[in-house]
Amino acid sequence: MKHATSAALDRLEPLLRELRAVGGIREKSRGTFYRGSRAFLHFHEHGDDFFADMRIGEDFERIPATTEGQRKALLKMLKASLKS
Repeated sequence: MKHATSAALDRLEPLLRELRAVGGIREKSRGTFYRGSRAFLHFHEHGDDFFADMRIGEDFERIPATTEGQRKALLKMLKASLKS
């Protein structure tokens, strides 16, 4: 599974805009978000499917991010993780 290309990130742009509006994380490079000095979230593509690797505790967890429902679930998880 490869990191998301620029073309793939174009397709994820609505989600990226939502992520940019979330406090507590910053986009270091397009599609790669940090929490403080640590990598927190980035994207992969596999065929037509997207996945987010998000840091949960000390490890990254791979989360589906292809459908609108999956993206909403990702945002909910991310916000919950930032509160803890």
